[in-house]
Amino acid sequence: MRVHQPPPPFNALAARRLREALGMTHAHVSHGMWAAYGLRVPPADVAAWERGEAAPGTAELAALAGALWCAPGDLMATPTTLREHRMARGLAAEDVARLVGMDLPAYQEAERTGRWPGNERQDVLLGEVLGLSLPDQFELTGRDGKLADLLRSAATTRWQAYTRPVAKLVPLPRTRIDAVLQQLHGEYQARMVASLNWGEGDSAAASGDSGREFLDGVLERFWEQVLP
Repeated sequence: MRVHQPPPPFNALAARRLREALGMTHAHVSHGMWAAYGLRVPPADVAAWERGEAAPGTAELAALAGALWCAPGDLMATPTTLREHRMARGLAAEDVARLVGMDLPAYQEAERTGRWPGNERQDVLLGEVLGLSLPDQFELTGRDGKLADLLRSAATTRWQAYTRPVAKLVPLPRTRIDAVLQQLHGEYQARMVASLNWGEGDSAAASGDSGREFLDGVLERFWEQVLP
């Protein structure tokens, strides 16, 4: 049974601007999609895509990109899933599976479920093949949870003990990781001390809320500080 795939996230404004920059009408785009890709899409449908009233499917997005002389990623909103990142690079699932050294069924299952089964080497290769930022790479391969746990421990206990495990996980200079872990620890401790001075009766609750808020966002704070 064929699994239904949701349409890719479409950037309607980008599609309109690209078409207008080329001096093309909706009819020109429609003809280009048919002539080069064999897809018959009425001009009215192209116009509806640009108005955000509908969105092209996977094959239609590829054909539209061809007609507008751009990459599929130029017509997509910010990708969030493995499948969307692959489509933004204009790659077939077979190509990605081969380049990261994974069986195609295993890769397709990863796209379907959102659970990445790769090893450390395949994690790195996936980032290279799809041109992922480190935050996106960690999120798509499921390593963001482990990193967040390490960062919370570094902020709340002795940060020096976590430099090595974080540096082993994140491929960045250890000196930079050192500095950021120390900063996160200092920010957390300063917040806890400040919240304890807000009032005797509510100080414990205020301190706990402030600390949890910081720890909930510690991963995003880490990326903001550690990336150049």
